[in-house]
Amino acid sequence: MADKYIVCKDCGTEFVFTEGEQAFYKEKGFENEPQRCPECRRARKAQRNNRTSHGQGAGNRW
Repeated sequence: MADKYIVCKDCGTEFVFTEGEQAFYKEKGFENEPQRCPECRRARKAQRNNRTSHGQGAGNRW
């Protein structure tokens, strides 16, 4: 298994999908390669976390 170079679908920069990352994905059973660079993945995850955290714990306090 060799390092792969992938173009991020969000920002268009090329990033390396290392042999170690590929082994990790295979070990976890992930079938698809990442489509976003690490920076865009972090930004997307932060955006999702901000969206889901609003309103939690605000109701039904019995």
